[in-house]
Amino acid sequence: MIQDSMDDLTRSERQLASVLLQDYPMAGLQSITRLATAAGVSTPTVIRMARKLGFEGFPALQDALRAELAAQIKKPISKRDDWGSDDGARHLLSRFAEAVSENMRHTLDRIDPALFDTVARVLADTRRTVYVVGGRITRSNADYLFNHLQIIRPHVTQLGNSTNVWPQYLLDMDDRTVLVIFDIRRYEADLERLAKLASERGATVVLFTDQWGSPIGRVADFTFHGLVEAPSSWDSTIALMLIAEALIAEVQNMRWEEARERIEELEAMFSSTRLFRSQGGLKPDGCEA
Repeated sequence: MIQDSMDDLTRSERQLASVLLQDYPMAGLQSITRLATAAGVSTPTVIRMARKLGFEGFPALQDALRAELAAQIKKPISKRDDWGSDDGARHLLSRFAEAVSENMRHTLDRIDPALFDTVARVLADTRRTVYVVGGRITRSNADYLFNHLQIIRPHVTQLGNSTNVWPQYLLDMDDRTVLVIFDIRRYEADLERLAKLASERGATVVLFTDQWGSPIGRVADFTFHGLVEAPSSWDSTIALMLIAEALIAEVQNMRWEEARERIEELEAMFSSTRLFRSQGGLKPDGCEA
């Protein structure tokens, strides 16, 4: 709501909004006086912005922040209870598809194309090394991004599942490093520590997170927010995967000549080593013939 209302806010209200977003949602849970002082605005400005966002006043805004904070740490069983059974009126497949479609639509509505283009350029720059990592649920998203970037460009590494070896990757991180992290609610402390250490070494941190925002956002240089709620005990990462796949396509477009050479060389290796059996002109793992 804050991000969507930025264009309608006054200069002092935008200043307040920036302070709220820098330490979200905790900044908004302090007293109105402390928040106003931190933002360098008056307490009437805080009340006025709360009303512009659709709340009756600052206490109502704080109630919404507390509800969001509770949603961030919600357990899988609680998520399922919130969705209910829809009284059996519609098949789960239909309800799930509808929820995911809404997630993707709202996610795309909130993405800044300039942010997307900048991250694509960063990932396409082979002067930078790229590291990719995900959490317990988002590890598959990180794996997908890694597999494709590794084909398109050199110097891409996926961090192992064991946090004990992460310091060995940090040794090689500097201002020419890009660290891509996937982290959604019930955020993982190990990933946050990794992001902080990488940022301190000068690495560029790209974060894929949910609508509430992982704490990693405080140190991330670029953040993509995807809506994740679905009629399930588990969150849906399809909206985040949409962004990741679009980035893969754009990075390939930016490096097409070099990427084509790498793909052709990889195909030749598959043929010479017989790792994959060609049937009817089919290429391995989703590639077009």
